Amino acid sequence: MTAGSGAAAAAPRRRRPRWRDDRGAAVAESTMVMTLVVLLFAALLQAGLVIHTRNVMIDAASAGARYGALADRVPEDGVQRARELLAAGVPGQSGARIVAEPTSQDGVPVLRVTISSSLPGLGFLPGPIPVEVSGHAHRL
Repeated sequence: MTAGSGAAAAAPRRRRPRWRDDRGAAVAESTMVMTLVVLLFAALLQAGLVIHTRNVMIDAASAGARYGALADRVPEDGVQRARELLAAGVPGQSGARIVAEPTSQDGVPVLRVTISSSLPGLGFLPGPIPVEVSGHAHRL
């Protein structure tokens, strides 16, 4: 038996404590990061949905006001036009309240079409989100 082999076998190996072991840390870290990324994506998706719906509502109100303000049309034609555009642009908004009212602005006759609706809350935004937009057009 050689002198070197007995001393090496007899010396106990020092073990690192388990809490200092880095094995499996990448899985835990990637899970935490992916959770934050998914939550951020869901928040951006919700904001995009709200902005898109609001833009479609503004366009429908403006187009309805322009259509209802024509010389051979009545305000109810503008309401119908706004309802058609809203239904085509945003499914599920057929129950929106659409009102057309003739008014004046600086002595000029104007038709105002107002759309009131609520968006369902998804993710971070609780409950229905009330949205009200209006479009104006000079009556001819």
